[in-house]
Amino acid sequence: MAESPFLGSIKEYMLVRRYSRRTVGSYLHWIKRYILFHGKAHPERLSEAHVEMFLTHLAVERHVSASTQAIVLNALAFLYNQFLQRPITLTDFRKSSRQPKLPIVLTTAEVKRLIQGMHGYHKLMVCLLYGSGLRRIELVRLRVNDVDLDHLQLRIWNGKGFKHRLTTLAPELVEPLEAEVRRVARYLEEDLAVQDYAGVFMPDALARKYPNAAKSLGWQYLFPASKLSTDPDGGWLRRHHFDESALNKLVKQTAFEAGIKKPVTCHTLRHSFATHLLQSGTDIRTVQEQLGHSDVKTTEIYTHVLKQGAHGVRSPLSSL
Repeated sequence: MAESPFLGSIKEYMLVRRYSRRTVGSYLHWIKRYILFHGKAHPERLSEAHVEMFLTHLAVERHVSASTQAIVLNALAFLYNQFLQRPITLTDFRKSSRQPKLPIVLTTAEVKRLIQGMHGYHKLMVCLLYGSGLRRIELVRLRVNDVDLDHLQLRIWNGKGFKHRLTTLAPELVEPLEAEVRRVARYLEEDLAVQDYAGVFMPDALARKYPNAAKSLGWQYLFPASKLSTDPDGGWLRRHHFDESALNKLVKQTAFEAGIKKPVTCHTLRHSFATHLLQSGTDIRTVQEQLGHSDVKTTEIYTHVLKQGAHGVRSPLSSL
């Protein structure tokens, strides 16, 4: 099913239009699930009612979260509105109502212990997750060109929702970043000596516009993988970025060794970034921009964290 000509044509359509590989994989997964749900019927033969039936099934029978249902809705809207050029309007389906969890936030002391437990470029990666509020995928996709040391900022391209943004960069990370770029340059020098090396992955449009960019320093991933690998889509020999899952395992293990009892992931550091900015008096709109949230309501969840306990409501026990 995954190799069907229909799904293959959707994949090609998305890649040509520079959708991220993660989005391509997610959309294909849910389109496939939708087709299977309706007995492998071709989407051309299905109507809006079939889409709404599937969305309701996910909410009522599968109990998916509101965010997951939104991803499915986006995938199927893309399928009909863009790929099939058959616009649909969806209104009559049951929406998922599971409440989002409050974010887990580390104290500044816990963040310090976590960072102190790391070394080299691993430490730099964690410092950027916390110090710039990056999502894990945004961190590993950073390229050398995305670091602006002169203005102390990072350029994030095609973040969640395909949005670009600028986010802050701590001046304490200038020297470690300069050292990291030198490390990337050494990798590149080694790779260029390999006969079949095709350069770093470049989106199709950029590859055509800048044919030599794939082998230039500025376009290399800031945190490259330790070994060359074969690109599954084209069979080219490339150096991919640091593995996302390996980064999460590294953070969890270091948190455990540091004696931090809370469940810690890469995203915990982004939560901590936002909460600590608000604690320091940063305006919520500024925090919204730094995080790349489309709606300030998404950012407001961090104000709920600040209102818990003694920082918000004074316990009556304190009056006894």
